[in-house]
Amino acid sequence: MIRLSVPFRQAVSRLTFPVMLMLSFGVVLIGRADQGISGELRTGLDDVLAPVYGVFAAPIQAAESGTGAIGHLFSLSAENAQLRAENAKLLQWQAVAMALEAQNDALKATLNYTPADAPAFFTGDVVADLGGVYDRSVLVVLPRAASPVPLIGAVAMDGRGVAGRVVEAGSRSARVLLITDINSRIPVALGTNGAPALMTGTNGPTPALLYWAPGQPPAEGAMVLTSAVGGAFPPGLPVGVVHYNAQNDPVVLPLADLDSLRLLRLFSYPDNLPVLTPIAHTKAKPAAIAHHRKK
Repeated sequence: MIRLSVPFRQAVSRLTFPVMLMLSFGVVLIGRADQGISGELRTGLDDVLAPVYGVFAAPIQAAESGTGAIGHLFSLSAENAQLRAENAKLLQWQAVAMALEAQNDALKATLNYTPADAPAFFTGDVVADLGGVYDRSVLVVLPRAASPVPLIGAVAMDGRGVAGRVVEAGSRSARVLLITDINSRIPVALGTNGAPALMTGTNGPTPALLYWAPGQPPAEGAMVLTSAVGGAFPPGLPVGVVHYNAQNDPVVLPLADLDSLRLLRLFSYPDNLPVLTPIAHTKAKPAAIAHHRKK
């Protein structure tokens, strides 16, 4: 074992902070000079660290699953009775669904309906909740089959609703910007009549609603769906429901469980999504917003 002298160790300890400070300034200057280099470095680092995150996440998930399984043993009988009742209801709904499917097929044949091509999608594990450039984003590990498919701009969903959109993608990982991030801007349709509005992230748990039609404020409990305005999102994807907060401002309660994401499906829609021309009142904030705000 090599023993260093006390003066040498003291000199090294004094130099550590200045050297690290200079390296930090160098990285910042490189990132400012060329944004592409910093983006490539982040993507490469994500690709390298994604398997490491997965290794550490697997034992935690296994322990949580084991704990949950032991707890379910105490209520196994009640759960079996509940499952039998639900199975009977599902069998009834299956008959209804089959009848509706036959009716739907007949109507499609009458109208010569041609369904749109299904988007390619991949399911990935959420292995890290990242900060840095974005305050609300997550890292998703991609299967090897996803590498030939361009995933920049892909829509991320958790089975309940839209969780976000892919902003960076490498060969093994993708960074998903969540709908709650302050950089998120999504055109949406409100309620049964599809009234247009803009949903913006706030870095909080609930995105805000802006630029709705004058004289038509969002209704409490109205469904929020994605809109085809701008061509960034396909229409009709579920996002959340309208709610008025304590300041009487309309916000969106997301359907996706953004606080405990485990799996995300990344849907890569074609580039030829329908593009609609924004209406005039989406360009300026109407007076209806001020009416609903209580100072």
